[in-house]
Amino acid sequence: MLKTTYLTAVAGLCVATVATAEVPKLTVLTYDSFTTEWGPGPAIEAAFEETCACDLEFVGAGDGAALLARLQLEGLRTEADIVLGLDTNLTAAARETGLFAPHGIEAELTLPLGWTDTEFLPYDWSYFAFVGNEGAEAPTSLQALADSDIKIVIQDPRSSTPGLGLLLWVKDVYGDDAPQFWADLADNIITVTPGWSEAYGLFIDGEADAVLSYTTSPAYHLIAEDDASKVAWAFDDGHYMQVEVAGKVAGTNVPEIADQFLAFMVSDGFQSIIPTTNWMYPAATPADGLPEGFDTLVVPELSLLKTPEDALAIRDEALAEWREALSQ
Repeated sequence: MLKTTYLTAVAGLCVATVATAEVPKLTVLTYDSFTTEWGPGPAIEAAFEETCACDLEFVGAGDGAALLARLQLEGLRTEADIVLGLDTNLTAAARETGLFAPHGIEAELTLPLGWTDTEFLPYDWSYFAFVGNEGAEAPTSLQALADSDIKIVIQDPRSSTPGLGLLLWVKDVYGDDAPQFWADLADNIITVTPGWSEAYGLFIDGEADAVLSYTTSPAYHLIAEDDASKVAWAFDDGHYMQVEVAGKVAGTNVPEIADQFLAFMVSDGFQSIIPTTNWMYPAATPADGLPEGFDTLVVPELSLLKTPEDALAIRDEALAEWREALSQ
């Protein structure tokens, strides 16, 4: 009797193991804040698994720019099937790795620009901005910020897409005079963090007067906390746009599921989750529109954005200028 029970248990275990092995897994490499319980990851995972008969696993890898560094290190050894969290400042460098395949997805996007990239597909966007407290004197330009006594936190451009975005924002506005601007701004910067989450946390804790973030960041406080005390400062010299993207890794073992995920990514099922979890504009506005509160956000009069190729061409120069100024 004991032997029969044992054999039955073993047989059951084998069946369960085979059943588990037959469920394909899709691995999506992304930034850490996407995977948190308050980020989009959990809701997107649940919604996609209802449709895919698969196991969707999000793997966090620091902030957005750290994704590219990890891919460049892993190369063909990467276990990722999808990379989600690069932006257009990084796509030219990502394309040079040769690791990505065409996405083949046609979608009705609502971005404020045309989209023709055949390897990278957008899922959200916003504008970089400095976020401060309501009632404080707000600078109206980058130079006014540098000339003030306002203490700020920014992110490292080598690991963070907002940090890199600020570099290109400054380069777009100042050109060859960017080094002087960084010298002017250096005494405003109390620290440089690896990623966005650490920087925003310092601001919320009162360690800084303002933080490099997004024009959409105040929506979180307004909608989730019923708090209108956080505001994005509107600058006369424009705001740099960020478009976040995902791409399919060419060596994926589950190409059909990867394609299914990318198609889902630009559907209402995914896009409706983005505004109140990632606190960005969706790349394809859902049929129900944006949540109440998004209509109160700052909309820049001047939008700045370099092409992926131009961003790649000036990245090293802009980074060297930044490092030199902050090392003084």
